[in-house]
Amino acid sequence: MAVRGWLLLALTLGLAASISLSEATLVVLAAWLVFGPRDPGPRRAGWPFAGPLVAFAAWTLVAALTSPRPAESLVAAKGLLTLGAFYVVRHALPDPPSARRFLTGLFVAVSVVALFSILQVGFCPPSGSVESGPVRLLFHKCARARGFFSIYMTLAGVLTQVLVATLPRLARAGRERAWMAPLWGLGVVALGLTYVRGAWLGFAVGAVGCALALGRRGLVLGTLAVVVAGALVVEPGVLARLRTIGDLRDDTARDRLAMLDTGLRLVRAHPITGVGPGQVKQLYPVWAGPEALRRSTSHLHNTPLQIAVERGVPGLVAWIAIWVAFFRVSARTLARARREDEDTRALVLGPMAAIAAFLVAGLFEYNFGDTEVLLVAVALMALPFSVLVGESTEPHETSRRSTR
Repeated sequence: MAVRGWLLLALTLGLAASISLSEATLVVLAAWLVFGPRDPGPRRAGWPFAGPLVAFAAWTLVAALTSPRPAESLVAAKGLLTLGAFYVVRHALPDPPSARRFLTGLFVAVSVVALFSILQVGFCPPSGSVESGPVRLLFHKCARARGFFSIYMTLAGVLTQVLVATLPRLARAGRERAWMAPLWGLGVVALGLTYVRGAWLGFAVGAVGCALALGRRGLVLGTLAVVVAGALVVEPGVLARLRTIGDLRDDTARDRLAMLDTGLRLVRAHPITGVGPGQVKQLYPVWAGPEALRRSTSHLHNTPLQIAVERGVPGLVAWIAIWVAFFRVSARTLARARREDEDTRALVLGPMAAIAAFLVAGLFEYNFGDTEVLLVAVALMALPFSVLVGESTEPHETSRRSTR
C-alpha cells in the first residue's frame, strides 16, 4: 500500500542518517500496522524467537531492579524497545519483493551518506574540526568519517552491515551489479575512512562468509573487495591504522585488555544478576586496575562482556539464544530455497552474513548499545522472514500447484 511504502522509505532514510527519523517512523509504522487496513495476503504465523527475546528482556528488568540504583538502571534498559523494531519491520514486509525493495532503498541511502562521508574527510581542515560557522554541525570532528551520525563508530557499524548484506546481490551478473558496484565501492572507501578496526574485522568475516557460501563467484567478488581495500592503503592513515590490529603495544589495545580484565572480575563478583544496566560507569573507576589508561567509561568495548557484567551470566545466555535462534531459522530457510532461486537465497544469506559481521564487530565495541547500529541489525534480521511464506521456499506448495 502507498502509506506503508512511504513509511518504509522514511525508515530507510532514518536508518542511514537519523535516529530521530527512524524512531518516529517506527512508531507511526507500528500504529499503521495495528490500526490500518488489513493486508489481504497470507498471514504470518507466530512471533519468531519470541522466547529468547522475552527471556532477555525479563532478565534485564530483574538485573535493573536488583542493581544498586534501580531507577537509573531501568532508564538505561529502555534500549530493549529497539528489539521490538524487528517485529514492526517483519510485518511491514509481507513478501520477498517488498523486502528486496527495502534493502535496495537502504543500500542507496547509505551509499549517499558514504559519498558525503568521503567528502567530509576530504574537505576537513588540518585541525580535524570546524568549530564555527554554518557547516560546523557537519564538519565538527571530521578527521574520521561519521556521516550524519555523532560518531564514526556508528557510521562504521551501519556501513558494515549494509555492505555485507548486499554482497550476494553483487555476486550476480547483470544490470543490478552494474549500478550497485560503484555505490558499494563508495561504501567500502567510507568504511575505511572511519578508521574503526573492529568494523573492518566484522566486514572481513561477513565478506568471507559470503564468499564461502556463494562458491566461485563469491571468490571473484572477494578478490574485487581486496582490490578496493588495497586502494585504501594509498591513504597513509588507513594503512597505519591497519598495522595496529593485533599490536598489544598499541594504547587502545592495552586499554581494551584492561577493560576485559575489569569486566571479568565484575562478572565473577556479580555472576547472577550483574551490576545492572548503566552501572559500569559507576563501578569502573573503582574496579579498574592500574594498567587502565582510561579511568572512566560507560561500556567495556565488548558486547558479550558488557551484557554479562550488566545482566549476569543468565542474561548473556538469553542474549546468545537470540542470535542462535535467528541463524537456525535463517539457515533452515536457506536450505529450503531452490538453488536456482538466487533472489531468495540473497535475501537470506545477505542478512545472515551482516548479523555475523555485527556480532564480530561487537567483540571490539559495544555496538549492541548503539541504537542506530542495532536498529539496522534488527531490520536486516527481519528480511529472511519475508520469504517464509514464499512459494519458492516451500517445495510441498510447489508440487501441490503442479497437480492442480
